[in-house]
Amino acid sequence: MKIGFGAIGKGFAADKAKQLLMEHGVVAGIINASGDMNTWGKQANGEFRKVAITNPMDKNKVFALLPITDGAVVTSGDYERYVNFKGKRYAHIIDPRTGYPATGIISVTVFAPKAELADALATSVFVMGKEIGPDRINQLPKVECIIIDDNGNISKSDNIEIDKL
Repeated sequence: MKIGFGAIGKGFAADKAKQLLMEHGVVAGIINASGDMNTWGKQANGEFRKVAITNPMDKNKVFALLPITDGAVVTSGDYERYVNFKGKRYAHIIDPRTGYPATGIISVTVFAPKAELADALATSVFVMGKEIGPDRINQLPKVECIIIDDNGNISKSDNIEIDKL
């Protein structure tokens, strides 16, 4: 058995690290817990940070650049952890309804006030799919998402603007 900080563990750790630093007077920063990012304050030049979203169709390219002010951004994707078995691709995100890997989506990025929440929602939306996922996110205050399906099509929540590169 192996126990890791997958699922919401990394987001929880990022939130706790941010809290600790803020309690010690750090006025701005960015916590990167293996891709689960949590930010606060502005950069040294006075500007807000922008995060690059990886293009899941080509991991060496950036899909979009989005501003983040005081909150977290987390991406769940199947383009890094998967196995090809007998000509079929199986990813690590399991759909609990079937017991098999979720299919149809390759990337979900969620912006939320806390990394733990963004972490949980990114995986949940990945399993929910592009039809239901954005509707769920639209019900939550200060939460947004971007979904990329296995054909490269983009779905998103209502209040997010994407500046494609």
